[in-house]
Amino acid sequence: MQAHRLRHLFSRALRASLATPLVLAGCGTNAVSLEGYEPIACDGHVPSVSDLSISPEPDYLQLGRAQPYSSQPGDGYTSTFGEACATASDVPACQEALGATLPGEGFHHNCFQLCEDYFLATTRGDEVKTYSTLEALKGLLGTIDTAQEATLVAFAAGYQVNCEQLDRGAVKQNPWGTFNVIATRGFVCGEGSQLVQHELEVSASGELRELGQHVLEKGSGSCAIGRRPVGLQVAGACDGTEVLGRYFAEAAHLEAASIQAFLRLREELALHRAGPDLQAAALASAVDEVLHADVTGRLARRFGATPPPPSVAPLPPRPLAEVALDNAVEGCVRETYGALVAHHQALHARDAGVREAMVRIARDETRHAELSWDIDRWACPRLSVQERDALREAQRNAVALLRAEVAVPLDARLITEAGLPTPEVALVLLDTLEQELWA
Repeated sequence: MQAHRLRHLFSRALRASLATPLVLAGCGTNAVSLEGYEPIACDGHVPSVSDLSISPEPDYLQLGRAQPYSSQPGDGYTSTFGEACATASDVPACQEALGATLPGEGFHHNCFQLCEDYFLATTRGDEVKTYSTLEALKGLLGTIDTAQEATLVAFAAGYQVNCEQLDRGAVKQNPWGTFNVIATRGFVCGEGSQLVQHELEVSASGELRELGQHVLEKGSGSCAIGRRPVGLQVAGACDGTEVLGRYFAEAAHLEAASIQAFLRLREELALHRAGPDLQAAALASAVDEVLHADVTGRLARRFGATPPPPSVAPLPPRPLAEVALDNAVEGCVRETYGALVAHHQALHARDAGVREAMVRIARDETRHAELSWDIDRWACPRLSVQERDALREAQRNAVALLRAEVAVPLDARLITEAGLPTPEVALVLLDTLEQELWA
């Protein structure tokens, strides 16, 4: 995107005093006693498919992720156990059939910005089978008699399981043979959002019963600051009670996470042979975010809060289609919107320290937004028609999510002292950007 076009659009919006609020994470505590619970066995960040008592035993198990931007059937596989096609009479044919397993839909359907489904594939002799519904999975597992099977059933039913935090992912066996699973639903990103802890009982037949639930964290604002890296973990509990302190602590948390997002982007641009100008701009953006994290962190501490350090799971490099889709959501929608937020704060914040900080941040974030559109223009001709359609659909989902987020009222101090707009103003801004950029 030409720089003057985006900046001209921002100027028109700012003349009408339009912008959008940023994310403000809430603080939460545990409700369920975790006595007797054990961590969930995982491969990466999904349940492991080991320790499943299936009869007759397959040669190979594969938990796969189907995403609309995956250009190859094997792009989404996340957990495996055994040796593929170990007893097949025609190994190449078996492997080819396994590589082609990519159902149109599956279990654990999730559409937070990007849509994804999971499925289980098995090989036994020459037979390759796919299980893409909860009922099909339960039929394969039979009697639920291991902790890992109970966890997999909860995951297939749509619950999220955290492999590192017991309050968000744990399992234990009951004396009467059932299993209890701690899992979550929801997310913390935007006003009205929340992460809910669920305690489930999984019976021998695979039926789930809710034993209790508790809100672990609440979000507010629009979650539109910076570029969030893939694999960013939910931040820990907040230590501040003052709304401005919590706000800037979360801003600093996300600015620090953006450093890693841009470093990863630079590596992936190099992997996919993007021009040196795009690679250099991504690296320069990471350097900018170091300053932003420092500035917003000092504001947080001034208002009595300490920013939680970001935790980002290490993940392998992504195919170009996935990089482009992430850029379309995080860059062309959320980062573009967040840049305009910073300009509005620089103009309207009553607090002089906030205004001074946001002048530099606004200039840098506008440049980051321009980079996002430049990457979009470079990447799209290199994608298939199906990949481009998936990219635009994800972008529309991101805009719709923003629209829901900004409709919720903010604390008055965030409007006056931090310079954030009212919901009515923010919704008009969304209309302006949607007509100009995302239509």
